Amino acid sequence: MMANDISNSKAALADSLNGLLADYYALFLKTKNFHWHVSGPHFRDYHLMLDEQAAEILAITDDVAERVRKNGHRSLTSIGDIVRRQTITDNDADAVDANAMLKELREDNLTIVARLREAKALAGEAGDNATDGIIDDWTDQAEKRAWFLAESLG
Repeated sequence: MMANDISNSKAALADSLNGLLADYYALFLKTKNFHWHVSGPHFRDYHLMLDEQAAEILAITDDVAERVRKNGHRSLTSIGDIVRRQTITDNDADAVDANAMLKELREDNLTIVARLREAKALAGEAGDNATDGIIDDWTDQAEKRAWFLAESLG
């Protein structure tokens, strides 16, 4: 592969990772929103699960941003940057049923999985073995969150 092709591949990977980072922040805030507002007979279980998931999601953000920087590009810089890049939709509803919360978060985590698979392919094209490898861990975590949410549905 020519140097220009690798440079373009790394730029495409950085763009993909920044989009993924925006979705992680959107998912983090939505998960915390639902954590704060969940109610019903399974309150304690859902409240704790969502808090655990939010912490896991937030912990990943630094790693994603650092992969962008290690490839020589800039990571997200602001809330506006997140809004421009996120594909996960916000939920500003005054009230959301607990099961609807879990279903929505499950779908959002599956969106993360799809974006991770796209980024993994780009990492391979860019010859970025480190990003390619760590994406497997991030994918496993997102699939586990989606599974827990699905299994918790009433």
